[in-house]
Amino acid sequence: MTTSTKHGSKLHKYVVTKVSISDNPDLKGDWLNVFILLLLYTIQGLQLGLTTAIPILLQSNKNVSYQDQAVFSLVMWPYTLKLLWAPLVDAVYIKKIGRRKSWLIPVQFIMGSFFLYIANDINELLPETGKPNIEKLVCVFFVATFLVATQDIIVDGWALTMLKKNNVGYASMCNTTGLAIGSMIGSVWSTLLTSKDFCNKYVRTTPDTGGIVTMEQLLYVWGIMFMSITTLIAIFKKEKDCSLEENHVKLNTFQNYRLLWDICKLPSVQIFAMALLTVKVGFAATDSVSPLKLIDAGVSKDDMMIINTSMYVAKIILPLIIARHTSGPKPISLYLKATLIKLIWNIAFIMLIYYTPKLIKMNGVINIPTYYYVILIVILSIQEILNYTMFVALLAFYSRISDPRFGGTYMTLLNTLSNLGNAWATFTALGMVDLLTFKECSFNPKNDCSTLDLQNMCTIDGGDCVVTVNGYYIEMVLSTIFGIFWYGIFKNILKNLQTKCPSQWLVNYVKQPITKNSKNVFTITVT
Repeated sequence: MTTSTKHGSKLHKYVVTKVSISDNPDLKGDWLNVFILLLLYTIQGLQLGLTTAIPILLQSNKNVSYQDQAVFSLVMWPYTLKLLWAPLVDAVYIKKIGRRKSWLIPVQFIMGSFFLYIANDINELLPETGKPNIEKLVCVFFVATFLVATQDIIVDGWALTMLKKNNVGYASMCNTTGLAIGSMIGSVWSTLLTSKDFCNKYVRTTPDTGGIVTMEQLLYVWGIMFMSITTLIAIFKKEKDCSLEENHVKLNTFQNYRLLWDICKLPSVQIFAMALLTVKVGFAATDSVSPLKLIDAGVSKDDMMIINTSMYVAKIILPLIIARHTSGPKPISLYLKATLIKLIWNIAFIMLIYYTPKLIKMNGVINIPTYYYVILIVILSIQEILNYTMFVALLAFYSRISDPRFGGTYMTLLNTLSNLGNAWATFTALGMVDLLTFKECSFNPKNDCSTLDLQNMCTIDGGDCVVTVNGYYIEMVLSTIFGIFWYGIFKNILKNLQTKCPSQWLVNYVKQPITKNSKNVFTITVT
């Protein structure tokens, strides 16, 4: 298909060319670049880890509902919407500073400044007692996620040119390992080291009030660290000048958005998009609701974070182990295997949530036996291994099919599709739990406890609101059935996509010379 439009002073043409990526990666000469990418993704993971810890802190507060949790999940939407400004990040830069450094330096300085700002208000945002200000909390962390989403666009694009072409598969390893390290620091430290119960039990010899550090102190340290790392990269890391390459093309902002539209029209991308937008439905209840249900059942937030901490070791090491499989020509095959196993693993979570109250309570008193922790760790560990296997495999596939000249835009498009699928599935899963849950007053079956007034009326009469139908189990069954249908539909489709010629994923923007009398047009050819 060919179209043309007037723009600029040169004739431009999109043509598809054949591009190949070596299947034999060699990190000689790229080790320093791998370390820098790990560091940048760790910075990104730090803020994301803090954001993922907030729902656990809120749920342990006992003053928030699943509707509040659904509202807070909106803070991750900048990751979904970052495609709107990714072409701008790709197109606008100062050549002397570098295409990626032009954005990375100011964005990370702002991120550091924002951590310092949050530090001043954290006690108001997350009070120890009383209901948190959900609306303000969402606004603050929405801005923070917007900044880190922009940093993600920059680093994803830089990874495709910082590493040698035959090593781009290792970008996914840097991404997942760095995010795991950063998330561990951001979530674990902010939850455990600030917890009085945890510190008195595991850290201190003499009980005391509060944790060994405050959230305010951690945020100040992280803000200063952000600025220090950014300064070192600005001074010592030189960015490769891709404009010297023979096939380099510099696009303005309008052309970058037009390029994005043309990428979206590629048949391979459209099919892949449908898969990414729907795959997370099969796991939405498991990933987003199950941890909160464990806390509701009586498992403490400190215990959950200790278990999550032990899993971060696997999160850091696992990408290194499976890198040899994901850097090869068929990462989607590994992704599909992990997807099927994860769908089956939903059954383990249904059983875990159902039996948890029976296993950890004796005569109404919570007393968690050791064997329960073993069961919990095994189930959660296998879940995390499957999550990271799927994540690394997808990122490796993204790196293989993305054009490095437009890497920020292309990688962001693919990541956005995946994040959008996760965001709407998570929001729906959290929002539907209460709607699918039915209760009635133990002393008055006509009182369905559907509103706060009815719940208070039941309590005043000396009764309790007893759950008759648990919406969590309904969601788990429906999402698992959907996931099995998804697997049956997309299994062969995705396997065929990974065997396509790389040119099927590319829309190249090639300048063509014109004469003085030529009309100012550019032509787009999509195959």
